[in-house]
Amino acid sequence: MIKYTEDHEWINVDGDVATVGITHHAQDALGDVVFVDLPSVGSTLAQKEVAGVVESVKAAADVYMPLSGEVTEVNEALRDDPSLANTDPLGAGWFFKVKLADKSQLDALMDETSYTTFSATA
Repeated sequence: MIKYTEDHEWINVDGDVATVGITHHAQDALGDVVFVDLPSVGSTLAQKEVAGVVESVKAAADVYMPLSGEVTEVNEALRDDPSLANTDPLGAGWFFKVKLADKSQLDALMDETSYTTFSATA
């Protein structure tokens, strides 16, 4: 199940673990991504807390934690090749994985239809 935030992150939940990245809309707005700062494995972050930074030729933007939890893995391939956030933002360009602390927080996130409508006016 993929959900979306108003800050243009996506989260794909599989059991108690979720993969997080930025959306097509976010990478389009940023332009060519040249650097990513990922959270530390083992760090526990609250929902909406800054989890990392993505920098492009145009701007830098914070990446926010869509749900509270503990970071279990980061995408080292993305650190080595930040352009993956542009070429495959919903696949190989994922940012980190998190063990969810409270799955009920998913209820406040948008589904794909809602996000598509939201991002069209963002």
